[in-house]
Formats: sequence, C-alpha cells, structure tokens
Amino acid sequence: MRLVVDLNRCQGYAQCAFLAPDVFTMHGDEALMYDPQADDAQRENVRRAVDACPVKAITLDYADLDGAEEKAGASRVD
Repeated sequence: MRLVVDLNRCQGYAQCAFLAPDVFTMHGDEALMYDPQADDAQRENVRRAVDACPVKAITLDYADLDGAEEKAGASRVD
C-alpha cells in the first residue's frame, strides 16, 4: 500500500488523523505528518480517511491479493 498526500491541497481538516491516527498526525493546526508506507493492518482505516478528505488530497495505491492494482482517492500515482 502506497500513500501520498498533496500537502499543497491539504487544508488541515484532520479527518484523516481522526480516522487513521496511527498513520496520520496533525502537528499544530495545519501541518500534517503521515506514514507513506502504512502497514496493511491499517488498510481499512486509511481507506476511510481517503474517502473522508473533503479536498481529496490523499491518494492510495495498493495491490490486492491477486496482484491487481486498486486505487482510491483523487488522482493516480504511478
């Protein structure tokens, strides 16, 4: 699973930090820190965070068990 946040688009709403606190952390009011190689155990929490981002700043790419690529988020990352 590969996670990318467009920090120029991020507005600090912190929905991601609320839904996946082991992956996303807010520092101050607007500075977001995140783990771009989040553990697969966090997959569902991260998916919820991607879906909840009001400005679609988070992109998630991952390969599922059969090797097919699945994507969630606003833009494709290759």
